[in-house]
Order: sequence, then C-alpha cells, then structure tokens
Amino acid sequence: MNSIPKLMSGIYLNGYGDFDQLELRKDIPVPFPRPNEVLIKVGAAGINNTDINTRVGWYAETVESKKKKSWSGSQFIFPRIQGADICGKIVAIGDKVDRTRLGERVLIEPCIRNFNGEELEQPTYFGSEHDGGFAEYTSVDSQHAYTINSDLSDAELASFPCSYSTAENMLTRSKVAKKEVVLITGASGGVGSAAIQLAKARGAYVIAITSPSKKEKIVTLGADKVITRPDPLLTALNENSVDVVIDLVCGKQFPDLIKCLKPFGRYVVSGAIAGPIVPLDVRMLYLKDLQFYGCTLLDQDVFSNLIKLIEKGRIQPLVAKTFPLEKMIDAQKMFLQKNFVGKIVLTHHEQLE
Repeated sequence: MNSIPKLMSGIYLNGYGDFDQLELRKDIPVPFPRPNEVLIKVGAAGINNTDINTRVGWYAETVESKKKKSWSGSQFIFPRIQGADICGKIVAIGDKVDRTRLGERVLIEPCIRNFNGEELEQPTYFGSEHDGGFAEYTSVDSQHAYTINSDLSDAELASFPCSYSTAENMLTRSKVAKKEVVLITGASGGVGSAAIQLAKARGAYVIAITSPSKKEKIVTLGADKVITRPDPLLTALNENSVDVVIDLVCGKQFPDLIKCLKPFGRYVVSGAIAGPIVPLDVRMLYLKDLQFYGCTLLDQDVFSNLIKLIEKGRIQPLVAKTFPLEKMIDAQKMFLQKNFVGKIVLTHHEQLE
C-alpha cells in the first residue's frame, strides 16, 4: 500500500437528522484491508433510499423514536460512511487474498454475509453496519467483491448493485415465470425500472405504475401496460387479474394491490416509501391462498446471476444524473424530488480507466 495515501476524502453521516448531518471530510484514514479483505478505489457510488432512511432514523422501532437502529436492526454507529452501490478497482489486498485480484474492476454485493473470511450470524448491509463507498476508498471481504468485465462506465455500473439485485431477488423469491402478469409499483425508481427489465427478460407481461410525466420512459424500458398516478388502480385493472405484485411503495394503495392478485397470487415487498402501516383484510389473504414475501436479504446466486446479465448486455443501466462526491447534498435533494427515472450516482473527479 506504499502508493496509497494515508488519508482520503469522504462523506461522514454524523447523526440522525437533516442534510447538516452530512459532512465532507478530507482527513479520513484510508482503511487497511484485513487478511481476507480487498481495498477498493471507488470510481462511482449510487444513492439509494437506504441512505435517506438511515439519515432520518426511519429504521427505528417507530418512525418517531429515533432509536439508534440500522438497516439490520442492530445498533447504529456514528460517524458512518454510507454508500452501497459501488464500482471500483482493487488496489490492495489482505494477506489471505490471491494476488491476482489486484487491479480487478469490481462491483460490491451490498448484502454482506461474510466479514474478514467469517460468516456473520446475521447478514448486514454495506454502508450501514460497515463503512461504504461515499469516499475515495473502501474495503470489503473479498467474497463480496465481484469481478466485472464490461465496457460500461463506472457510473453506469454503479447503478446496478442495489437496485438490480433487489429487483432480481424479488423476482427470484416469487418465482416469476414466462407469460405471468407482473404488476410493479414505483416503476420509475431504481428498483422498479430494474424490475421491468428483469421481468421482461423472464418473458413476463409487465404492468407498471408511474407518474404521467414518466410514462414514455417506462414504455421504452419494455412495460406492456402503464398505469399513471393518481388514476384508481381498480379502474385500470380488474380484480383477480395479476399473478405477482412487486411492491416498492406500499401506502394507501395496498388494499387494491391485494384485490388485483389472482387466487394463489404472490405479493412481494421491498419498500414502503408511501407509508409502512397499511390495512390488511386477512380474509383476502387466506381465502385467495395468497403468498406474501418480504425481501431484504439476497438469496444465494442472485448477485452472481446479475453479474452475468450485465456482462451479456441483457440489462441496461439507467443513470439519471451524476454528481461529484462533494455535491452529496445536492444529489440527495434531487433524489428526494423523485422527478427522474433510474439512478443518481456520485463520482470522483479522477475516474478509473
């Protein structure tokens, strides 16, 4: 590590609260890789709902309590470098890592199951329980750094890890099959737009829910039918007409989503940006023999399958805008406005080759 600086620039999250809790620092120690870890020079890092949710204390036992809870429910430690969507290059390795990994371009699997060669009792999230990629350098267990061979830019590749692995995990868990009807909420966001592409790759018929201004873009992604908000869902769709609901929004539309499901339908959720507390008529659940899936932890092989799809060009990146790392607050403000399709990505002035 002789050519690697001792200090680096990065963004500290210093506590729960508003944007003033985000601090650009230029005196953060560069992490030293443990025996089973790799040190990665970050080329680009995407912004996710998890970054915002953590900052405002959304993962607390109640939204108002502000107890120090992280994504996994464990104690949250401040300051923390967030950032889970990472593309970068391995520039140093731990003692037990094969030296041939030096120089590899990698994507980091955000769901962390191994820490320094040992399996964790409970998986954690990169940039939440461990420092992440909103800095010049980051380190991770070698097992979670996946080699990627692609002509796409760092920013384009950084748009994939969290959103696309979450979407792929939801489709895998619910066993979406060819010709099934899949309804996707929040279709213009990172996970929603990824789910459209991945569901179409499976041969499904995709119905997407989005705002009127984003309808044309959603159609270009492959959606077979687009429902625009605030049109009533049950005006556009019949009850018992959908095989799988991929829900990233939840909120007040939840009862209608359940009504849309066919008997033996599957409801899959991995987000609640419109509100986490919803009414459920339990009779609908058992009389229709529905299956509910909560998706957070990635199933085995989901991320490696995603890497293959990227390398084969089966899915395309959607980068709405890039910002330099020091413009983190501007990037988060744009993210919260939701007036874009795809991902917002932070980059460094010195891009990787």
